[in-house]
Amino acid sequence: MDSKKKSASQRPRWLGLLLGGAVCAGLTAAAVWYDLTYNGGKLVYPMHSYAFAATDIPMLLAAALDVLYVLYLAFLLVRGIVGQRRHVRETGRTRRLSPKLGLLGFCGFFGFVGFWAYGAFGDLSGFIFFAFFGFFGFFFEGKMSNILMDERYRENAARAELKALRTGFVMIFLLLLLAGQSGRFKAEVVAPVLIIGIALAVALTMFLTEYLLYRYDHDDAAAMEEDA
Repeated sequence: MDSKKKSASQRPRWLGLLLGGAVCAGLTAAAVWYDLTYNGGKLVYPMHSYAFAATDIPMLLAAALDVLYVLYLAFLLVRGIVGQRRHVRETGRTRRLSPKLGLLGFCGFFGFVGFWAYGAFGDLSGFIFFAFFGFFGFFFEGKMSNILMDERYRENAARAELKALRTGFVMIFLLLLLAGQSGRFKAEVVAPVLIIGIALAVALTMFLTEYLLYRYDHDDAAAMEEDA
């Protein structure tokens, strides 16, 4: 009964965050339309110098609102992380996490937008989104939410982290070898390949850390049931 009340009390908060994000996205889209229609796309297209004009106000206000929203989300994230660490320290259990957070891994597909941004504007920042594929690991971490971190769990966590880090290291080493052959390729090709590769290496390390821990723990549990 208490858990139902708690989940019900949390719904308006998440609904408010989603509504706030939708409002920011809508206002930003409207500001972009206004800038393209009445301001010649001054703040949409790349520019070498900037001079303020009254017609810039809608776009500037929308950008400021987006920044404030992102900062608020960052504040909530940091506060949540601090609270989870306090929970782990005081109870000796893993942090409480919903497997549904694994859906954040789909944000990694935004990395493909980087190909368009790089071709149109020469901007490489979009490729960083490939690192979000690592958030699929939240699904497995959520499956082991709020369980006791006994000696067996800590050993499995160390094994999983070591194997994941080794895998990520191998990927980065191969990318380093590729960078060493940059003389055979154009710089326009090497730079995005390196950024994409590093982002995917980070994502794979994040994912494997949680997946391997989940697999090791369940393999050990199955072995103990067979011995019993």
